[in-house]
Amino acid sequence: MDFTPSKVHIYTMPDEQIPPERLRHPEKAHRPDNPVMMKKPDWIRVKAPTSVEYNETRQLMRDLKLTTVCEEAACPNIGECWKKKHATLMILGSVCTRACAFCNIATGRPDKLDPHEPEHVAEAVRKLGLEHVVLTSVDRDDLDDGGAQQFVRCIELIRQNSPETTIEILTPDFQKKPMAPAMIAAVPPDVFNHNLETVPRLYPTIRPGARYFASLTLLSDMKKLNPSLFTKSGIMVGLGETKEEVLQVMDDLRAADVDFLTIGQYLQPTAKHARVDRFVEPSEFAYYTEMAKGKGFLMVSASPLTRSSYFAGDDFVKLRAAREALLSRAG
Repeated sequence: MDFTPSKVHIYTMPDEQIPPERLRHPEKAHRPDNPVMMKKPDWIRVKAPTSVEYNETRQLMRDLKLTTVCEEAACPNIGECWKKKHATLMILGSVCTRACAFCNIATGRPDKLDPHEPEHVAEAVRKLGLEHVVLTSVDRDDLDDGGAQQFVRCIELIRQNSPETTIEILTPDFQKKPMAPAMIAAVPPDVFNHNLETVPRLYPTIRPGARYFASLTLLSDMKKLNPSLFTKSGIMVGLGETKEEVLQVMDDLRAADVDFLTIGQYLQPTAKHARVDRFVEPSEFAYYTEMAKGKGFLMVSASPLTRSSYFAGDDFVKLRAAREALLSRAG
């Protein structure tokens, strides 16, 4: 069975028959449909999740009233990751204040902030016995700090309850939240990740609420605030970018001293989302991997099914080893 985002249906009625308050993407409801490529190449197809571990992980998330980006973003790797009890926890609610053209996370009026969410996150990490945890969030432009304090509290409680667990956070861009980077850098995770998502030319249509150079600045500022941090960013391909534009993004990220780059294939969640321009061949991902290594990234993960948190724990071990090897050679 093919389990890719185009096969995930949140509602059974056509959008025009759904009450506005129930629409997952109300801002996209009146847009013309984009054709969805139903036939995917073999290297994109994955099996539907059926394992016992998948169901146990899903039940734990329900019991603790936690949200995962694995489900909300319809990640194609959910079956593989949850079988290993690797879930990416999404904090600050399940409704985003942005409306990116690629994203399947619900948009609209955001949820009330749950003051007990950090406790539940720490409990989930402990019960799952995670060696490495990834925390991400929706955008919360409505909050004075963009949700930075909630990230801080989650990090603090995970450190208290699971001191051996390494922590990676994937954050929003914190636009117009000038104190957010310093708040997080003061209680640092092991990895700070913020995704550029696409090349700058496509921002007006794919990521209209964001600014390319603001995102680059956030990554650069985090490394300056805490040089021991590993910084990480990722983009999708298959949205209409050129190879030359991808290579320029690599150069921009290296200028911001980013350590780790991820590149994956964009998959269209619904007909209301941006269309897939093309399915990028595995050989092109191999080309990007070699080019990124040559440009000095400590770690590169580039493949059709690569996502920010895919094999994040294994990659963190490699990332730390790569830095140690570099410092050893420099010394």
